[in-house]
Amino acid sequence: MAVQESGVGGAIPLSGAIDPTGPQTLPAGRARGVVRKVHIWVLPFLLLLYVVSVLDRVNIGFAALTMNKDLAIGSEQFGLLSGIFFIGYLLFGVPSNIILHKLGARLWVSVILITWGIVATCTGLAHSAEQLYVLRFLLGIAEAGLFPGMILYLSYWFPRRQRAQAVALFMVALPLASVLGAPVSGLILDHVRWFGIGGWRWLLILEGFPPVVLGGLALIALPNRPENAWFLNAEEKQWLASELAREEQATLAESGRVSALGTLWSGRVWYLCAIYFAMMIGLNAMNFWLPMVLRNLSSSYSNTAVGGLVMIPHACGLVAMILISRHSDRVQERRYHAAIPALIGGAALLFIAKTANPAAAIALLSLMGIGIEGFFGPFWSLPGEYLTGIGAASGIALINSVGNLGGFAGPYLLGVVARQNGSAQSGFVFVGVAMLAGGLLLLGLMRVRGNDAAGRSRNLPKRKVTAEGSPDRPSAN
Repeated sequence: MAVQESGVGGAIPLSGAIDPTGPQTLPAGRARGVVRKVHIWVLPFLLLLYVVSVLDRVNIGFAALTMNKDLAIGSEQFGLLSGIFFIGYLLFGVPSNIILHKLGARLWVSVILITWGIVATCTGLAHSAEQLYVLRFLLGIAEAGLFPGMILYLSYWFPRRQRAQAVALFMVALPLASVLGAPVSGLILDHVRWFGIGGWRWLLILEGFPPVVLGGLALIALPNRPENAWFLNAEEKQWLASELAREEQATLAESGRVSALGTLWSGRVWYLCAIYFAMMIGLNAMNFWLPMVLRNLSSSYSNTAVGGLVMIPHACGLVAMILISRHSDRVQERRYHAAIPALIGGAALLFIAKTANPAAAIALLSLMGIGIEGFFGPFWSLPGEYLTGIGAASGIALINSVGNLGGFAGPYLLGVVARQNGSAQSGFVFVGVAMLAGGLLLLGLMRVRGNDAAGRSRNLPKRKVTAEGSPDRPSAN
């Protein structure tokens, strides 16, 4: 079996190299059992990592309930503070994913976790907006590789027809982090004053510590590839490796091999970047501004009460995420399953600025949660239909990194609107328009053709690939 050298855990088998003498088919029941084992042994740990990641990224929104007054931070400054994270995120996302693909997930994810945990903890020690700017920027660099790395990692384990649900179960961390973390964050703000240190500082410090611990666990709990999985027997490893290899070969035959540099010239990749940019405006406006929008509905709400209310839109999004992705896998359709939730959520936000009733506002924000979080599973199944190998590593990271500039633009522009109009609710209309644009772009996705000739590696002509992973002669294309 051909191997790629790795700096950790020995050699990592190439995904396209399979043993032609080994079993490449299994009865349907046993095949489902293999995928079920991967669900049980891989997804829970990834989910935990992403829950911690989301908490460290968005807890600044809860900290702002008291931090902004302590450090004299205005709405526009807070918008910049929220968004500057994504500038660092943009710079290191693609290099980090290429390193993960080359080095292996186990070692590189551990490095990511420990580094960002240290930076996140230091954020609670800042004494000025300027110090927070620097630390949030560094946090973006440290954390940049985790999400795209996990999306890439899932493609090493799940065949395409089960991938939307796998991505959605991983991304359940988005709403789950708020469902679990919001009330905890509110309680810390209201009740933790140890050693005379403010609650917002303890919030950032305490939620920055878990990544350091998880970084050590990742070295034990995270196998690089199915071939390294202790929970699969030899026959199951062989079947899963061959199944994934066949899918990779089919993608190569249809779309050609895309190099890491070649993704920069892929029209389809940049089209997906634009869609993700629009939707990340919505996600990060929700993450960073939702506590303050709910507080504005009634000044009588305590921080603990706000934390409880924040759970509601995220809980609705959690249910939608699982149901939509499951149906997407069942019918093997991605575009409409991602577009329709985006359009529903965007339309709901057009009414939020004129809504003074708390119950109506929470209902509209819940539709926003359904739209944003229901979008992710089907959407992140799309890149794997066009990209494999190093092209997938760089393409997924590029979509995530460029798209996450919406995480900078959205919170910052919403802060500007909030300062001018005196209410963050008015800024959510802008967010709704962005989500509508993302949904419409998804509906137009089929107009972006798959030739992407400029994005293919100049030195690798499009080839047909045999079942054994050996290239046949170049095709007529």
